[in-house]
Amino acid sequence: MATALVIENDPSDELGRLGEWLTETGLELWVVRPHAGDELPADLEGYAALVVLGGAQQAYPLPDGSPGAPWFPALEGLLRKAVRHRVPTLAICLGAQLLAAAHAGQVERSPSGPEIGPAVVGRRDAAEQDPLFRYVPLIPDVLQWHADEITELPHGATLLAASTRYPHQAFRLGDRAWGLQFHIECDAAQIARWAADSTALAELGYDPELVVAACEAVLVDIEEVWQPFAARFAALALGELDDGSAARRSLPLLGQ
Repeated sequence: MATALVIENDPSDELGRLGEWLTETGLELWVVRPHAGDELPADLEGYAALVVLGGAQQAYPLPDGSPGAPWFPALEGLLRKAVRHRVPTLAICLGAQLLAAAHAGQVERSPSGPEIGPAVVGRRDAAEQDPLFRYVPLIPDVLQWHADEITELPHGATLLAASTRYPHQAFRLGDRAWGLQFHIECDAAQIARWAADSTALAELGYDPELVVAACEAVLVDIEEVWQPFAARFAALALGELDDGSAARRSLPLLGQ
């Protein structure tokens, strides 16, 4: 049975519905919780995929120069190995920011301010050739809950989705690593926990109950789009999805 390594960076951001969607396809999940003292593996040997979840930490150094969390340097190393060795990777919110930072992208506190609640993103033209995004609607529903932003994608990254205020909503590195700035994994209980005593909501002047209700209202629409997306990711990890990479590698170079 193929196993995905899941990195939970924060106890408040669990696998949620994403875990159910992945296991429904036959992919086993091994969850490592470095926030609770679990040690990250040195490499991805024996794992068919890597999933990196979100969290309240920041992907860029703290004012004293230390990393946003003690395990982030090792996690960024794993993300680089995943891209280099073509291990299917799905990185969400903070995870996507770490994926970008690990490959010399730029992450910083967003000048546009926090983005919280239900939203839509716009699929870019490059998504037509992407094995996971080609079936995503042009303007899919998502959930947002972040104050930091990927302001510059890594060199060679493919932009797959954008929005007006936050242009880097989804991207791919290589042919098997995806970063999503938005959340697809949340269930209603998780959103309610985030909203409880949220300083970000208070600063924005948002009513927590209204935010939770608005998020809950789009959960069915999010599942309709992102459950099949997760299933395609799992199929890729299981070797059941043709991503076209073999065909691309076999194409002759111009001038041959």
